Amino acid sequence: MKIAFLFPGQGSQAVGMGKGFYEVSAAVRSLYAEASGVLGFDLARLCFDGPEAELQLTANTQPAILTASVAAAHMLAEGGITPALAAGHSLGEYSALVVGGALSFGDAVRVVRKRGEFMQAAVPVGVGAMAAILGLDLLVVEQICQEASGPADGGSPGIVSVANINSSAQIVIAGHRVAVERAVALADERGGRKSVLLPVSAPFHSPLMRSAGERLAEELKTVVVSPPKIPVVRNVDAGLTINAEDVIPYLIGQVASPVRWADCVRRLVSEGAGVFLEVGPGRVLTGLLKRIAEGIRNYAVEDPESLAKVLGILWGQSSG
Repeated sequence: MKIAFLFPGQGSQAVGMGKGFYEVSAAVRSLYAEASGVLGFDLARLCFDGPEAELQLTANTQPAILTASVAAAHMLAEGGITPALAAGHSLGEYSALVVGGALSFGDAVRVVRKRGEFMQAAVPVGVGAMAAILGLDLLVVEQICQEASGPADGGSPGIVSVANINSSAQIVIAGHRVAVERAVALADERGGRKSVLLPVSAPFHSPLMRSAGERLAEELKTVVVSPPKIPVVRNVDAGLTINAEDVIPYLIGQVASPVRWADCVRRLVSEGAGVFLEVGPGRVLTGLLKRIAEGIRNYAVEDPESLAKVLGILWGQSSG
């Protein structure tokens, strides 16, 4: 049975993440030192001590989560566990490509720092928004977005579209705040279980991010890409990235396209994955997994305690 690594995206950050691995591993300390050298500030101190408001800034959050995720994957590898397949949610796709051997860690840290800056700069703070729509299927949410887009009565024009398809019953929308608020109201009218605006600083994975994608394309021209050692499932279309030439175009497209996470998980299952490890801070993907696929084993690895538990389970099963 194949093991798939899942890497978290923005929203999984927390002050203190990665500290346990940093304290026990010289290799992990070297990773943080390399990231700090690329970024020009002490990433370990920010991750472990905060302040939280600074860690929450998109340009800081993205390299912080990437580094914590790659560190966790390194610790799993030291324990003899490596993936046959991988996928990452939004930012997490970069972590997957690093662990899969397609991108160098240093290049990825530099690029995701810029990616965060570009995404934040694409839309002025307060103009865009995102919301989670629970309890309505994709077709209904897409129809709501169409109805909510366009001129508001007496207000400014706006667009809203599907940004994340996290499961059949959890869909995130993004766009101009006025349009997102209209869509939330429509979702409530159509019988949605719950609709909530998310505490994010920009409308990620919406057409409003196209300028960020254009700027990211220029940045990615400086990156050396290698053929992935394992297949990495892409956010944009749930296809498999197995060639070096596929990496950059899909990373560019990902910025302004929906994250088709439910399809990504189903693709991993269809490729033979039966054990899923969420590798990095938080347990967001582990929670989503239970709503997407049945009968698969999944575990989260974010600190030495969870690592020891998972290694005990996996090696115990392989030797039993």
